Amino acid sequence: MLSWTTPRRRSLWSVSYSRIMATLSTSLTLPLTLSNSKLEFPLSRPKISTSPLHSISNLSRFRPNGSTLCSMAMGNDQIQDNANTNTHTHTHTNTPLPQLQTCTWNWRGYSIRYQCAGSCGPALVLVHGFGANSDHWRKNVPVLAKSHRVYAIDLIGYGYSDKPNPHEVGDSFYTFETWASQLNDFCSSVVKDEAFFICNSIGGLVGLQAAVLKPQICKGILLLNISLRMLHIKKQPWFGRPFIAFFQSLLRNTAMGKLFYKSVATPASVRSILFQCYHDTSQVTEELVQVILHPGLEPGAVDVFLEFICYSGGPLPEELLPQVKCPVLIAWGDKDPWEPIELGRDYGNFDSVEDFIILPNVGHCPQDEAPHFVNPLVESFVARHSKSPASASVTI
Repeated sequence: MLSWTTPRRRSLWSVSYSRIMATLSTSLTLPLTLSNSKLEFPLSRPKISTSPLHSISNLSRFRPNGSTLCSMAMGNDQIQDNANTNTHTHTHTNTPLPQLQTCTWNWRGYSIRYQCAGSCGPALVLVHGFGANSDHWRKNVPVLAKSHRVYAIDLIGYGYSDKPNPHEVGDSFYTFETWASQLNDFCSSVVKDEAFFICNSIGGLVGLQAAVLKPQICKGILLLNISLRMLHIKKQPWFGRPFIAFFQSLLRNTAMGKLFYKSVATPASVRSILFQCYHDTSQVTEELVQVILHPGLEPGAVDVFLEFICYSGGPLPEELLPQVKCPVLIAWGDKDPWEPIELGRDYGNFDSVEDFIILPNVGHCPQDEAPHFVNPLVESFVARHSKSPASASVTI
């Protein structure tokens, strides 16, 4: 549970609220964080050291298959050397990359887009974050598919999946429980096997919820900068709740919300917000801007956007992590301005989490900004928890 100390509650919420208001004028993805707050969990394990990045040599070690990668036990130079080596390996190999296929799947009468590649090895399902889609994994799928069966899915309401009107399907439709059910059904119907979930941002909540609902499906979860959900109702100070509820209702139920969305659903606004969450802004290309923007211009996208920013209920990471039965690895870009690593680091203390990996000089979307870190990390994590790397599909 979040712990608030009385002297700081008003100032912390004020910081958050002012940040939300400032963000509304420029942001499409609405980062909602309390950057100066602190999460405190009732945990039994000793906490991971909170030493600054330049002193990470005293933190926990991560040695998958005998090689250290992106570990908190490594210095920045060593991490960069490993990243350069991995980039060289993937870039200059003579082996052609597996062909990427774009498919649709009928789920409960709705059309769901997914992409897949690879014909052997463990199954991976890649789950995007808020406002994104399966194209956000375009730098990961072809590389990982050389030794895995890789699937990237558009959650319902996002990307090129159907976007049913939330006013018609009800308030309980766009929730983590719905997306978790979609993910589990996808594994049963399409993957037809157990799978590892590789998740970014709110996709991490989806993966954790799915693993809790059907633990027999998920073999392991890698969380990349999972959403802290700092505006969840349980984390709002009592005096702030009426203001947040009013503000959310204003966006959801009046013309203000759609007018705001129209003003920011432009290439310039999307580029601006990506510059905020990517530390290496050279990775914010025109291709990336279009990857994020185009699905957001489809019919129904605005209603889903407004519905989600008004969603203050549902599970928290600290509630799901103790219930997960499979291994969890957390990796965090240390330059994430929306989900500060100072808060996320505490998640590494849960028993289900085998390690917390710092990704130096990386922002909120490591899979796209720094695939040279993320792809080898995924490969190592999966290899460590797979009985046989080339195991055949099993019906679940």
